[in-house]
Amino acid sequence: MRVALYEDRQAAAFGPLTMLRPVFELICGRYPLRERLLGDDQDREWGALVRAPLVGAYREAQPRARVNDADWLAREETLLVNGRWIPVSTFPTRIRPGDVAICDGEPVCLIAEPGELRGCSHALDDTHLLRMVRNRRPQEIDGLVLKRPWDLIAANRDQLVRDFEATPAGRSAGADDPRIAVLGDPRQLRVDPAAAVDPFVVLDVRRGPITIAADVQVRSFTRIVGPCAVGQGTHLMQAVVGAGTTIGSACRVAGEVQQCILHGFVNKCHDGYLGHAYVCPWVNLGAGTTNSDLRNDYASVQVPVAGESVDSGQLKVGAFIGDHVKTGLGSLFNTGSSIGICARILPAGRLLPKYVPPFCRVWNGELVDSWDLECILETARTAMGRRGLQLTLANQDLLRLMFSETGTARQQALDSARRRAADTDSRLRRAG
Repeated sequence: MRVALYEDRQAAAFGPLTMLRPVFELICGRYPLRERLLGDDQDREWGALVRAPLVGAYREAQPRARVNDADWLAREETLLVNGRWIPVSTFPTRIRPGDVAICDGEPVCLIAEPGELRGCSHALDDTHLLRMVRNRRPQEIDGLVLKRPWDLIAANRDQLVRDFEATPAGRSAGADDPRIAVLGDPRQLRVDPAAAVDPFVVLDVRRGPITIAADVQVRSFTRIVGPCAVGQGTHLMQAVVGAGTTIGSACRVAGEVQQCILHGFVNKCHDGYLGHAYVCPWVNLGAGTTNSDLRNDYASVQVPVAGESVDSGQLKVGAFIGDHVKTGLGSLFNTGSSIGICARILPAGRLLPKYVPPFCRVWNGELVDSWDLECILETARTAMGRRGLQLTLANQDLLRLMFSETGTARQQALDSARRRAADTDSRLRRAG
């Protein structure tokens, strides 16, 4: 049966990670949510219901998908799947017409009749979902429904183990040099024959498996602790990679990385600590860029989400860094930071604001203004061109639209920052 993945209202709670992609393109474990939701048959006919601004760019990224196609949805029965759901076992095939699968108290899967989706050409709102669920028989199903961005980090370690166990072993090579230290059961290690692991690397699988994909280069004096997955074409340069970390394709990583998800095309080529963080593509972290992931009073971490401070309920939460962010030397991110897409972080020498709106610049620890949009686009073209890729017209249009749609929130944050700076100057003059 054909499948349609859908976003609902909760997708907005994953900003800045979902500003340029649907929620089901986020990574947990080794794969994007989309891949595990489509199941073993990745060639099946499938569609997607996403937020309107994403349609053009997502159609370009996934040319096989029927994106926000109301006519396609109205033709025949469709297995409708919540894009925030991570099934524990294999993709469900036992959902029957008239049933609705429930996980964590939310509907995650049902067979929709053509008439139920007639005219639907956008992400599903609560009213539409409730109308479809109301008369169906609920069936509890295993898995996890992601509600906030830190859920991805919290679930990543266990998901890496499950993905390793569910993947055929295949041929493993490249780590048989006696100068490479494999700690633990070597069956928990899979190194693609096309990867290169230098001497004096430590691969520690005592706490979980490690997967190293094709064309990865692991330089001497790197230590990787499982569970961990390293994506195709990534370079690890004297890095310390902690348990529960996913490093996507074509990343450049040095320094210390602990329980993070680097989506892909992330540059962290220098020393600095990154912990319990999710970093989107085309981010460049300057030398010494570091984030805190633990409060010094051991209280649960507060994270800015959609302009409000939300209690994560987690002891360790690092930073959520959107696409195309650039940081300067020695940038220091506070616990539970949210850095909007295309932000430019310049040296401060002290902790940066926990919330940086999209397209903003930070100087000396304060928001100062918007980054010129044409400069942003030119920087993105240059960064992507260095990896042999192009900033397409669809993605340029999406960035322009996001620049426009976030203008009010950005201006409010800038005005608030200016008032704080004026208040501080006034207090200092009075004290002097």
